[in-house]
Amino acid sequence: MDTATLAGGCFWCMVKPFHQFDGVISIVSGYSGGHVENPTYEEVCTNLTGHREAVQIKFDESIMSYEALLNIYFKTFDPTDNEGQFFDRGESYSPAIFAHNEEQFESAKSVIQNLNDAKIFNKPVNTPIIPYKNFYPAENYHQDYYQKAPAHYEAYSTGSGRKSFIQSHWGNHHA
Repeated sequence: MDTATLAGGCFWCMVKPFHQFDGVISIVSGYSGGHVENPTYEEVCTNLTGHREAVQIKFDESIMSYEALLNIYFKTFDPTDNEGQFFDRGESYSPAIFAHNEEQFESAKSVIQNLNDAKIFNKPVNTPIIPYKNFYPAENYHQDYYQKAPAHYEAYSTGSGRKSFIQSHWGNHHA
């Protein structure tokens, strides 16, 4: 089993896209990259802890490669905006790939280069690759939010502009 830690704006929207794929074992919403131990949601939202909202995905590398996981990841948010996502602004909502090792770092560089070469977005991908240092699971009410509050999740996804951005770049057959 391998681990990927990925930030792409609000972590509520970073769980559902991965659940449907074989090889994905678990997805936990949480906080990564900061300097405060065991931060709360309220602390992270101040943008003073250095954490980003992120998901930590356990996956079976023999079924789902890290590169394939990243190809799903890049269809879930706007990778050209590193100052937040849609109407959520600030460091805690900014995207990042937290590379757990050199192999993940190199895979991420390759996937980003492929996206830039394909000119899918009208600006270059601006999602940093950061060495992994920590991950703290979020409060229980944030876990699998799309299942716990589907109407609110859908309203958020649509109202924030995330859904229309994804459809405009990837069509209805996105992750």
